[in-house]
Amino acid sequence: MREIFAGLPWWVKWVAVPLIALVVFGGLIANVVGFVIGLLFKLLVFVALVGGLIYVVRKFTSSSSSRSDW
Repeated sequence: MREIFAGLPWWVKWVAVPLIALVVFGGLIANVVGFVIGLLFKLLVFVALVGGLIYVVRKFTSSSSSRSDW
């Protein structure tokens, strides 16, 4: 592989080849990035909902235990 790229100009190695790879695999890369972003968003929503649930449960259990002290 190095022998193939050895005689080529720098712009072929660093500009043309990555652009061709982006065109060929662009849809795949976009799908993977979209999947990862969607997964992170769902994870963030999950953490927020669980945190809210824990907050609400602790709020109600602490207020109900203080009422029983009367």
